[in-house]
Amino acid sequence: MRGLLTLKRRISIFTIQSSCNPQRFYSSHFDLRDVNTVTVALNSAESRRLPILGTQIHGHIIKLGLSNDIYTQNNLVKLYMNCGMFSYARKLFDEMPERNLVSWTLIISGANKISNYEVALQLFINMTRTESFMPNEFALGSIMKAGINTGALEFCLCIHCFSIKIGLEKNNFVGSSILHMYSKYGDIKSAESLFESLNVGSDLACWNAMVGGYAQCGYGFEAKKTVSLMHLKRVVIDELTFIHALNASSITCDMDFGSQIHGQIIRNGFEPMVTLMNSLIDMYFKTGSKDYSWKLFEKMEDKDISTWNTILALSSIQQVVFLFNDLMITGLQPNRITFSILFRMCGDAVEVNLGQQFFCLTFRLGFFPQMSNCLISMFCKCGAKETARSIFDSLTSRNLQNWNEMIHGYNRSCDFEAVKLFVSLWRSDIEPDECTFSCVIESCFKTDSVEIGRQIHGIVIKSGFDSNGHVRSTLVHGYAKSGFVTDSYAFFHEKMDMATWGGLISGLVDQGYTNATIDVLNRLKQHHQNPDKFMFGSVLNACATIASLTLTKSVHGQVLRAGLDTDEYVASALIDAYGKSGDIASATIGFHESTFFADVALFNTMIMVYANHGLVNEAMEVYSKMKLINLKPNQSTFVSLLSACSHVGLVDVGRMLFRSISFDHKMVPSSDNYGCLVDLLSRNGFLKEAKGVIESMPYPSWPGVWRSFVNGCRIHGEKELGKMGAKKLMELFPDKNAEGYVLLSKIYCEEGNWEYGWKVRKEMSDKAISKDAGSSWVSV
Repeated sequence: MRGLLTLKRRISIFTIQSSCNPQRFYSSHFDLRDVNTVTVALNSAESRRLPILGTQIHGHIIKLGLSNDIYTQNNLVKLYMNCGMFSYARKLFDEMPERNLVSWTLIISGANKISNYEVALQLFINMTRTESFMPNEFALGSIMKAGINTGALEFCLCIHCFSIKIGLEKNNFVGSSILHMYSKYGDIKSAESLFESLNVGSDLACWNAMVGGYAQCGYGFEAKKTVSLMHLKRVVIDELTFIHALNASSITCDMDFGSQIHGQIIRNGFEPMVTLMNSLIDMYFKTGSKDYSWKLFEKMEDKDISTWNTILALSSIQQVVFLFNDLMITGLQPNRITFSILFRMCGDAVEVNLGQQFFCLTFRLGFFPQMSNCLISMFCKCGAKETARSIFDSLTSRNLQNWNEMIHGYNRSCDFEAVKLFVSLWRSDIEPDECTFSCVIESCFKTDSVEIGRQIHGIVIKSGFDSNGHVRSTLVHGYAKSGFVTDSYAFFHEKMDMATWGGLISGLVDQGYTNATIDVLNRLKQHHQNPDKFMFGSVLNACATIASLTLTKSVHGQVLRAGLDTDEYVASALIDAYGKSGDIASATIGFHESTFFADVALFNTMIMVYANHGLVNEAMEVYSKMKLINLKPNQSTFVSLLSACSHVGLVDVGRMLFRSISFDHKMVPSSDNYGCLVDLLSRNGFLKEAKGVIESMPYPSWPGVWRSFVNGCRIHGEKELGKMGAKKLMELFPDKNAEGYVLLSKIYCEEGNWEYGWKVRKEMSDKAISKDAGSSWVSV
């Protein structure tokens, strides 16, 4: 007992002295001849993150001849790893004369910690093959993480089988790792089966893995159900559970559930956690409660850069400038994620001047090389291809992503430079990937360079990418879109996968080859492959385009046989096809059979069907049902409703609906919403109000909005306003749009001024502006 008290006294002295001054390690009051005392010393140095002290202890261990003690060596490996010195840990591990299972598990875990997953995989293989150790649950959990992060799906499946073979598949630590693996790769059914077989009880890791898996795969309802089940079973919930639950609320746009989670966060004392507050801000914003997001953001005292990044990503481009200024005042430095968000927003909003200012700051803060891809993308979206190219040319060393972004930027604007840049890449030492080939092939067909596309097709075959589904589907889509349907099928009929079939169908639909599309669908069935929901959706869109009720019914029968009538995407396409084919009864039946989805796109489609046929009351009933089930409408919903009001002249109802976008639903009206309002007012004679809307809307005007205005002027005899609108249309789009000339000519002719009408037509002819010939047809 006296010896134990002496040892405790020495440890206590060591702990106090080492925390104050690591050099006092060799105090005369402390003797490290005992292995247990050495272990306590190592653990103390590790907990205080004192690597220098750890190396001193290591040196003393060597002097004392304890280098052959596995227990001591394992503690040294653990110390080096937790102090961020993996290279020291690996060197010590390699020099160990004898290793046990703990040694291998520690070094594999250490490789995982520094994200060196390839090394972790190799170490695991060496442990099982060379040393013939049987891994424990910790080794299996660590190696599963390495396999997931390297994308080694087959390896992960082998680990699952191996865990079953050695009887560890029911271990909750291993089980949670396998659950995460299946969720990561979207196999939620396998994850559910495994979860049900595990005796999870109150094991939080497994519950979190299942909830997180549902949320990651987009199964928001199932994630919420699992969180509720955790609450019923009194499983102690942690920060990660709350984050997954809030993500599920965002997926399902369920603010009520998110608010309940918010209450649980406060009740459990998690409110000071910054990560949870960030998730709450994101959830409220995505469920349409922007005011709550801003209140939370303003209420937070401890904001980190992730908080600012979250609010920046959820803000409008107009708010970003003020927010970023506030961020800089706080003293926090923006990181790469911040600038990625800013450049994406500038690109989407085509704010090139603001983007250039952020570009200068990026350069000043030393982020330029890392942000080159975002910069190239932003400038290309803004139409500043020369600036993007100068950034690309200024890079001293270019990686494949740089090349892909620049090629994609040229491809976006249908520029042949994309092909030229690909030729330069092909001559360099960098090998293109499937993204490069897909992009340059698409560029060839966009610029009508079919022959060059065929040559690149040859390069694809030589490079071995002809077996890549994404590349094949791009080639098939390109050939079909260029009218080479026979070539498209001839090249790939022997190795058509679902992506390739989908590309062929999409290309045919784009070109309006409806009959050929149906033929391809039948060929697909002859190859004993079942069309997926996207293929049926494309075919039904083609049926809707030509308003063919016979074809719609035929495809509907195939949908029923394939069991896809319960899919919301297909159901929406069916409703649209029936509606445009004039069969309102079938569209209504399809809608009522699908309302359990509570999908906003489905409701929008039904509202538009009623709107196109002037059935305003029915459209408003569908809108009322949306509100009844707490389904948040979007801008497309109001486009449909305003169109319905426009067709039957319900101006007051239309005004009320337009105001409700901002006041009731806290959304910014889209350009399409403004266009519908202008059309509503113009059709019904409120021309001065329509003109005021055009001049005050926060978007640049476009041909359609002025066309609606001029047509309204013609209908209601407002010749002077009509002339002004037509001239405005011609000024804004002088060389591209025939509508302004045609409408102005009609106005002059209708008032009897044939001479001026003829002059407008002559000016149109002199500028070689042609009008598409009108046509009509009847299906018998």
